[in-house]
Order: sequence, then structure tokens, then C-alpha cells
Amino acid sequence: MPRPILATVHTAALRHNLDRARRSAVDARVWAVVKANAYGHGIERVFEGLRGADGFALLDLAEAERVRALGWRGPVLLLEGVFDARDLELCSRLDLWHSVHCDEQIDMLAAHKTLKPQRVFLKMNSGMNRLGFSPERFGSAWTRLNALPQVDEISLMTHFSDADGPRGIEHQLEVFERATRDLPGERSIANSAATLRHAPRTRGDWVRPGIVLYGSAPDFPEHDAAHWQLQPTMSLSTRLISVQTLKAGDTIGYGSRFAADGPLTIGIAAVGYADGYPRHCDTGTPVLVNGVRTRMVGRVSMDMITVDLTPVPDAAFGAEVTLWGRSALTGAVLPIDEVAQAAGTVGYELMCAVAPRVPFAPADE
Repeated sequence: MPRPILATVHTAALRHNLDRARRSAVDARVWAVVKANAYGHGIERVFEGLRGADGFALLDLAEAERVRALGWRGPVLLLEGVFDARDLELCSRLDLWHSVHCDEQIDMLAAHKTLKPQRVFLKMNSGMNRLGFSPERFGSAWTRLNALPQVDEISLMTHFSDADGPRGIEHQLEVFERATRDLPGERSIANSAATLRHAPRTRGDWVRPGIVLYGSAPDFPEHDAAHWQLQPTMSLSTRLISVQTLKAGDTIGYGSRFAADGPLTIGIAAVGYADGYPRHCDTGTPVLVNGVRTRMVGRVSMDMITVDLTPVPDAAFGAEVTLWGRSALTGAVLPIDEVAQAAGTVGYELMCAVAPRVPFAPADE
């Protein structure tokens, strides 16, 4: 029998979260961002739940090929554009739209031989200071692109650095609007946080929700997923493979970091950092056992964690353990953001870090 750890993708939750993003961006079209293998969920597993989007946005050409192989004939956007001139051949063949954020990408387009002009999204660096043309150079970049026979329509985009926090978006939005005031083309400026927190101000023509599609709050802990009416799209579960009874003073695991202050029953769950469960989790990290909320105690090992069974005294060998997501037994939800917070990271990382050795169940409803 295989080890009992299992990841499950919830199709109905994907549809729900996509609809939630759409309701915040009325009249705008929606990119479903499926970069990083759909945030660790698997592009093929999320496709059915997200095919109601107006387009798919991603980074990797191989992932773009997978989306096309699934039968998607609508827009596909490469968020970082091309990395090599040869990539433009595939863009032509697969009819991919792509970001242009530097002079080198314009040079590649100028040298590209194609019978069909390409749709591009010209990116401005409005303050994020990663990719994009400065506001001062944005107009000249647009003029240069617009003169190329290899380029069809030019859309305009930027990315917010602080849409999820108190600084907000106004400092970047003002820069973007001023620099693009006289330029034609559709606009795409809203990521997940901007879509939920700053609509309709940031709606534009296209919104680019990512993490909200997967049931994680973009501004946790200020707001949780329930506040935004989001549903978990991935559940990671396992089972107890042992139960131990401790007496006062007994310690648990490597480094003896946790000592029982009285009689304590603990369960050993088959999950560890080799499965992608974060090693930085420690005593107090929330866990569900048979749908009942309890806590991890001691350190995370490569293949095991230990959990306090005080709230679930009847739990025995084989009991369900939910690391994040929804308990199949009771329907109780453990938000991934809470587990990530205990590990000093964000839900994005946990989703993307599920290890290859963890099997995925067939996507459910």
C-alpha cells in the first residue's frame, strides 16, 4: 500500500474563486494566472476549473504548449515575454501574446521574420523596479514597437508592489496614468490584491488574478480567505501512523525542542519536509485531525511530524490528518495562509513546494 499522504485539487473551488475575482472586476476580462505549474496545483488539474477565464497567463513556453494541448484556443500571455529570439517562432506557431519589458525584446521582434504580426503587452516599471521601461522611456518604446510590421496591437501593463499593504497603489497608478495618457491600447494593471482591494479603480481592460484563484488571501493576515469569500483549492492530507503516550518531561523528536509538561498523547503523521511541508513550522502550527483543530509539537522531520491529540482523544492509527485545505471527513477548513504564517512564509510557497513524491488525487468537484 502506498504511503498515505495525498494532495487533492478542488475544481469547484477554482470555479468559485474565478467567479469571485470576476465579480470584483465587472466588465474587465480575466487572465487566469497559471505560472509555476498553476501555483503547484498542475495545469492539467486546474484547467477544467479555470477554463471560464478569458485567457491564461504564465511564464514558461512549455507550459504554454500544455495549455494549447488541452484544447485552449483563446489568449495565452507570456508574463515575462521571450528569453531568446528563437522563442518568437513558438509565439507565432502557438499564437501567444507576450510581454515586452526591455530593449532587447524589441530588438528580437525587429529581427523576427513572420507573416502574422504579434500581440504584445508593453510593460512599465512604475515603481516595482523589477521589469519594465521607466515612465520616461515608455512612450519611445511604444513608438518603436508601433513602427514594427511584426507587431499588431500593443496593450499597456504594469505591476503593483504594495497593493496588499498600507502604502497602496496610488503612487504607482498616478505614474502609470500620466505616462500612458496619450497612448492607445488596452490596460492591464491589477494583480490579485489590486483586483480585490482596489476595484474598480484598477479594473482596466484585463485583470491578472493569481493567488486568489487558489484560495489564498493576497493580504493575509489583515484579511483571511473567508473575508474575501475564497475557497481552498488544494488540500494536503495524510494519516496517523502511530500513537504515543508521554509522561511529564518526555521530549519529542530531534533536538528535544518540546517537552511534555504532563501526560500527553501524540500522533505521528506521515508527512515531512521531503514532502514539501515546511521545516520551519514548529510547536503550535495548526493541524486538523479527523477534522478537529489541534497543533503540531516538536520539529518537522524529513518524513514525519508529531501532533497533539488532546482535542481528539479518540484519534487512533489511520486517523485523517489535514495539513492544509479541507478535511474530507468533516469539511472543516484549515487555511493554508495560517500554516504558512507559522512557517514564516506565504501560502504561495507552500503550494509551489509540494514535492514530486506526493501523489495527487484526481481533481474533484
